[in-house]
Amino acid sequence: MTNPSILLCSDLDRTLLPNGAAPESAEARPRLRTLAARPELMLAYVSGRHQALLRQAIADYAIPNPDYAIGDVGTTLYEIHGDHWRPWREWAEHIAPDWSGADHGDLAALFADLDLLRLQEPEKQNTFKLSYYAPSGLVRDELLAEMRSRLAAKDVRASLIWSVDEAADIGLLDVLPASATKLHAMEFLMARRGFDATRTVFAGDSGNDLPVVTSGRLRAVLVRNAHSEVVSEASRSLRVLGLERRLYVARGGFHHMNGNYSAGVLEGLAHFLPETEAWMR
Repeated sequence: MTNPSILLCSDLDRTLLPNGAAPESAEARPRLRTLAARPELMLAYVSGRHQALLRQAIADYAIPNPDYAIGDVGTTLYEIHGDHWRPWREWAEHIAPDWSGADHGDLAALFADLDLLRLQEPEKQNTFKLSYYAPSGLVRDELLAEMRSRLAAKDVRASLIWSVDEAADIGLLDVLPASATKLHAMEFLMARRGFDATRTVFAGDSGNDLPVVTSGRLRAVLVRNAHSEVVSEASRSLRVLGLERRLYVARGGFHHMNGNYSAGVLEGLAHFLPETEAWMR
């Protein structure tokens, strides 16, 4: 039996899933399913969704069942066999020390007086994920600086991840353990399963994918429908590092597809690892 030699990690909403304003190429998801069936490829979904919403996306959009799922913006990690999703306890143990014994409730209390923040629904929270709504046009530098100051005073090491839900016109702010980002979760998976950075590709579209894309530590794809400011920031950051070649922005035209959503993921994967193009047919 062939052991997987390539790891494809992809965001879901508006990356693999055609749930944005841009049109989808009809061939894209069928080609994705063909690719995912190859034994040489291991597939991981990397998303802000919790487990129930991850499962719902797989069913609603007929995308392949992955081998692994990184959920809740990197704070949960599942190994998947058929319908069984096994939480990877070692990951939870790895990220727990960042919060120095504080729990979700402790941090929520720390920010309770910040009127610009509104807690997201209970199902969008977990032990290591504190999530808020905020005005989409918020000038956020001062707010984030205040939050970082309060966290440092409690010796809490945290990442503050900002993105915008354009459909709902609302800002999203996640407070996570510093080592619980999408990037750290993927590198944990790579290390435990023996995948090299040159054989790993990440695909995304939005602001909460920037820490992965701009790190320069992985080959990254931005789908054609990615936010223009995300493309600009990613390109600028990698140019400063001299690592522009680690980013591919889908243009469309690959197998006559438009480069949006799954089509862009496939286009980018074939750009970095040309042997995979034959697996998509």
